[in-house]
Amino acid sequence: MADVQSPDKDTQEYVIDKQQWEWSQLWKKEDWWAIWLGFLLIVAGMMIFLPRPPEGMAEKLAKAESTLQAEDARAPFRTVEWHKANDAKSGLRATNEPYAKTIAQWLQMPGRWAGNPLESLYLSEEAAAERRAMAEPAYKNAQDATKEALARAEAAQSLAEAESFNNPQLNEQAEKQISEWRMLREKERGSLRSNATVQSYNKIPYLIGLFILIGLFFTIGILFMNIDTANFWKGFWFLFLIAVLAIIIGNQETMRKYGFGDVLWAIVLGMLISNTVGTPKFIKEALQTEYFIKTGLVLLGAEILFGKIISIGIPGVFVAWVVTPIVLVSTYIFGQKVLKMASKTLNITISSDMSVCGVSAAIATASACRAKKEELTIAVGMSMLFTAVMMVALPTFIVAVGMHPVLGGAWIGGTIDSTGAVVAAGAFLGETGMFVAATIKMIQNIMIGVIAFGVAVYWCARVDCAPGQQVDKMEIWYRFPKFVLGFIGASIVISIMYASMGSAGDVMMEHGFIRGLTRHAREWFFALAFASIGLSSNFRELSRHFKGGKPVILYICGQSLNLILTLTMAYIMFFLVFPGITANL
Repeated sequence: MADVQSPDKDTQEYVIDKQQWEWSQLWKKEDWWAIWLGFLLIVAGMMIFLPRPPEGMAEKLAKAESTLQAEDARAPFRTVEWHKANDAKSGLRATNEPYAKTIAQWLQMPGRWAGNPLESLYLSEEAAAERRAMAEPAYKNAQDATKEALARAEAAQSLAEAESFNNPQLNEQAEKQISEWRMLREKERGSLRSNATVQSYNKIPYLIGLFILIGLFFTIGILFMNIDTANFWKGFWFLFLIAVLAIIIGNQETMRKYGFGDVLWAIVLGMLISNTVGTPKFIKEALQTEYFIKTGLVLLGAEILFGKIISIGIPGVFVAWVVTPIVLVSTYIFGQKVLKMASKTLNITISSDMSVCGVSAAIATASACRAKKEELTIAVGMSMLFTAVMMVALPTFIVAVGMHPVLGGAWIGGTIDSTGAVVAAGAFLGETGMFVAATIKMIQNIMIGVIAFGVAVYWCARVDCAPGQQVDKMEIWYRFPKFVLGFIGASIVISIMYASMGSAGDVMMEHGFIRGLTRHAREWFFALAFASIGLSSNFRELSRHFKGGKPVILYICGQSLNLILTLTMAYIMFFLVFPGITANL
């Protein structure tokens, strides 16, 4: 009898030990510390921003909402008054408050520059005055052009209003003139105004202070994760310096224009060091790639707001949630069956990177299938290069063929990897195209958690499981990247709060602690993470994976399928099934 019960007893002890082991991970693993620190920053942001709304916020929002509703009922198109009220509403931002500007000053990254990289860190009063003098004529011309366009728009609208908005031709002419005014206004308020109003600055002291703050922030987890704290600080200054240099290079005007941002340069600079002179030993403890990037991804979850997703409706969900898994699975099968890729982890990481949302999806997938750092580097590097090409080529093609901005925006949002590149490319199509592109990408970003869970289940059940064996359900939990829970949790909590606050949610949350604190922090954490990846990467390992050019072929074929399916689905959903939604965008 004892012999029969003995295995059960051993099993129970094994389960208890494993449960105890899992509980200990709550304060020993970077996945959990990413969640704790991410939410710590989110809560701190709420405590700072939410009690300090702009003066008269409620009254100004109520007035703007009243005007918007009245104008929607008065005319069949968005009138000049509608846009002015919407501008007044969107101009209410907690980030414009003095305390928020102080926070932004401490979290600021090196600025943009054209010919002198030092101007990203320091700009004297003389240099600022010279830049203002050079930019002011063009800015003045843009202001005059905007005023003239507004006058034309108001005149055209008056003609349409005289006919009680019953003349389709006059309505169309008024709408056209209003659209031209809005486009000129956006141009005026872009880089022209920035250069014409630039002031002198010295960012170096703030960067030193930020280095200390970020180091202390991550030290909270370092103390519990069996990492030598002193050695972490010995190398962290060097890692931070690489991240700063990457941001400076990425903020060069030409680099920004073509999408070669700091993420790519952080990897490149790190790899140049690791594959030439070699990564110095003193910085090894500071290369906490997963710790940095997972904390950043938890913060990314706070930026995905369900209210924004609902505004675009079912068509956007179909474009993002139906096409994406089809492309992901098809690309993975193509890599295994046709290309015969030796590394399944590289195959699925590239497939996820290309089909979902680039870097963030690649990180989550690589964690779920336990891909090598070199494989993640390949996926991210290709994503950055192809994104740079597509963010210029795709909007250029859309404009050249005269594609509808809603269709073009949906196409951009579903196929270009990086969220920043999506917004930049969408801007070529005007306000509507940019809004649709950004919202589609936001909907697609939600797939990160679903894809990570699916990959964890598949890898446990099919890839890492020996033939004839059954996967332990708990093994899926052990394999699942826990930081994704923080990503999803942040999205749900912030979305609920955002919806409950009505119009104030946009002022105090999205344009409050999200854009005023957590987004800046996320960008810094990503820069540190990708500098760590570069410093940990080896050209010899990378070249082995590129043998035969299979990763590039996989990416190109997968992205081609993605382009075809996304465009087809967007046309069907926005123009055949739900044309009413398209008309209201």
